[in-house]
Amino acid sequence: MVVDVISLSETEVSCANCKACCCRLQVILITDTGVPNHFIDTDKWGGRTMVQLDDGWCAALDRNTLMCTIYEKRPMVCRDFVMGEYECLVERSSL
Repeated sequence: MVVDVISLSETEVSCANCKACCCRLQVILITDTGVPNHFIDTDKWGGRTMVQLDDGWCAALDRNTLMCTIYEKRPMVCRDFVMGEYECLVERSSL
């Protein structure tokens, strides 16, 4: 998939217009950041992942505000995923 990042970045991504696209990605837990156990699932290989609801959204996402309910304890991959950077823009373009 080729993404025209220039046209995507014409509308700056901010908290006000975030679509929480990253909250539909599978999140593998590599480090312990204190994610509450009820948000942790085990995949078929024994790896720890964030629980995803039947519709694909992360279980820790507040669907009304599109904000993370465990922000201070979110997984490392979520901390590293930067709003408005290339990966974010690619996910936004796939909606």
